[in-house]
Amino acid sequence: MAAPDDTGAEATRPRGELGLPLDTLSFIILKAREYDVKEADSDPDSGSNPADDGQTDVLQDKADDPVREELLAAINGLRHDQQIRLVALAWLGRGTFDAGEWDEALRTARDEHNNRTGEYLLGLPLLGDYLEDGLAMFDEGIVDDADEREGLDSQNEPVGNTPDQPRGSKAVVNPGT
Repeated sequence: MAAPDDTGAEATRPRGELGLPLDTLSFIILKAREYDVKEADSDPDSGSNPADDGQTDVLQDKADDPVREELLAAINGLRHDQQIRLVALAWLGRGTFDAGEWDEALRTARDEHNNRTGEYLLGLPLLGDYLEDGLAMFDEGIVDDADEREGLDSQNEPVGNTPDQPRGSKAVVNPGT
């Protein structure tokens, strides 16, 4: 059972460490969001060029999609133990496990791990949201250039992204890099 916090309510933070680099996790979250907005390829045999169709083909899910390739490379580039933690984090964010069941989520992910982690995770709708929701349970978060709600001061500078920042800091990501 989780220990009560200073308000008397039970803390909802998972026990244990996240064990994933925030910069890599932030990149995966942002790429997953890009991937999630893709729609089915409505015209697979299109002979149109991008200028003629208003560049809308970039929003279609195609076999050679560079966002998919980057996302798969980032996930598959993680160490075995980090892939397990990433799956468990997605399950936490999805609500399959609650914060107090982090160790159980890790055990289950370890038991079910195979060489298709990237493909499995890409099959989860809202993967980016699940990962970010799971990350929030660890009192962590990301700030991207398009998000003014999380951790920006009055000059639109990210707050809490200094290396000496205590737990609960935000990883800052520039999606353009």
